[in-house]
Amino acid sequence: MSRAKPNDSERSITAGSDFLHLTVADAPPGGRADWLAGRLRQAIAEGRVPIGARLPATRVLAADLGVSRGVVTEAYQRLTEEGHLAGRGRAGTLVVAAPGAPPAPPPAPAAPAEPAALFPPTPGSDIFDAVRAARATIDLTPGVPDLTAFPRADWLRSERAVLGRVAAADLGYGDPCGAPALRAAVAAWLARNRGITVDPVDVIIVAGVSQAVGLLAQALRPAGIDHIAVEEPGSLGVRQHLNNWQVVTPPVRVDDAGLRVDELVASGLPAVLLTPAHQFPTGVVLDGDRRRQLLDWARAGGLIIEDDYDAEHRYDRPPVPALRGLLPEQVCYAGSVSKLLAPALRVGWLLVPQRLRAAVVAAKRNADLGNAVLPQLVLAELMTSGALERHLRLLRRRHTRRRDAMIAALARHLPTATVHGAAAGLHLTITLDDAVADTELAAATLARGVKVQPLSWHCQRPHRPGLVLGYAARTATEIDEGVAAVAAALTPTSRPACSAQEELHEHEHGQQRRPA
Repeated sequence: MSRAKPNDSERSITAGSDFLHLTVADAPPGGRADWLAGRLRQAIAEGRVPIGARLPATRVLAADLGVSRGVVTEAYQRLTEEGHLAGRGRAGTLVVAAPGAPPAPPPAPAAPAEPAALFPPTPGSDIFDAVRAARATIDLTPGVPDLTAFPRADWLRSERAVLGRVAAADLGYGDPCGAPALRAAVAAWLARNRGITVDPVDVIIVAGVSQAVGLLAQALRPAGIDHIAVEEPGSLGVRQHLNNWQVVTPPVRVDDAGLRVDELVASGLPAVLLTPAHQFPTGVVLDGDRRRQLLDWARAGGLIIEDDYDAEHRYDRPPVPALRGLLPEQVCYAGSVSKLLAPALRVGWLLVPQRLRAAVVAAKRNADLGNAVLPQLVLAELMTSGALERHLRLLRRRHTRRRDAMIAALARHLPTATVHGAAAGLHLTITLDDAVADTELAAATLARGVKVQPLSWHCQRPHRPGLVLGYAARTATEIDEGVAAVAAALTPTSRPACSAQEELHEHEHGQQRRPA
């Protein structure tokens, strides 16, 4: 093997740097310093090397390009003399100014959508994105916990503990069903808090309930189930997810005892998706008789999809066990930490009957190869250390105060509104006089700087108009101001049968009134 060094021209053909994709073959003969200075100047002007960025050391860049160190030093020196670079000793050579060039005109900002355009009577699949992007002084959108209460110190402590012991092998591609540590922690959490006994190997970690719904749709359609009953009223978002997977969602009525199981039986539908522990949006709990009827329907061959989206948040009533704990082979169960910690984590769990497991796991594998592993391990540490349960206790106290503040604000500003679902959850629903168009009311309220959600969005059939109002993420002052804005936007024609003042009175006396 020859030990001769390649000559300069040979090195120029193949040498190059990842930094700005520089290739010395592009330089003219005898003008490498000029060429390099020009390329650097252009990159700084275009912002590809921003002010404050550190350039590669002259020795490193020279070796990458296969040129003498003097070429790079000269190029850096020229830009230093022009005022674009500065040496900072051990910190290296930094970009301190960009070449003077007329700035490109900024793109014209998109005109904000008019409030009325954001609340159409029939919302499209992008409606939640559009409303989320709309600016508001006070956001009373339902479904968001108090994000300022996120347990940052506990999360960091758990993260340090995980990184201190995680093995290199744990950083590779994981099981699409989830990290074993989190699956074990979820199984223990469900046993303690939801009355579900499940083997950790049967827990499937998913990116929130929305992904769980999509995975189930993919598993059920090949089995011939392309119609799934949903609650009426019921979550628009869940309905949209199912429809996105070409699943038809016929409505089944909800009354003050929960889902009308007799209507479900009469429909002949093979499956139903419901929120039995805290119905969205009415807040009603599926009562004992209805639970028995529903389980009888499932034993006869029906499939239940149980969305347990916020069951841990209860204030004025005892816990309600999950249906999955009573009939595991006929109940698919989905939950997440979106209402416990933050929706941004995108971590949830799914339990399915054994006959559906292979199809669901295949759909999860094809979707994303599994959730990110490190956040799973941190969450598992948070759960097993007891930090998550401490956080839940804090949230319950805080959410109770804010729930009470909203009931009091409704009593002051909207005394003729009927209040639903005050005993649990992160939101209240109010219904109004039939003369009110709730989408117009939501638009008028947004025009006053307050974001609310019209009840009619969650209805497939005609229903009393109303609003769904989240309180968990707002202070008592903001809640009062937000409800006052709703009252100011409301037309003076509403005359419902029951008042928020009556609801407040009953809660002050420890009574639970059923929603109308």
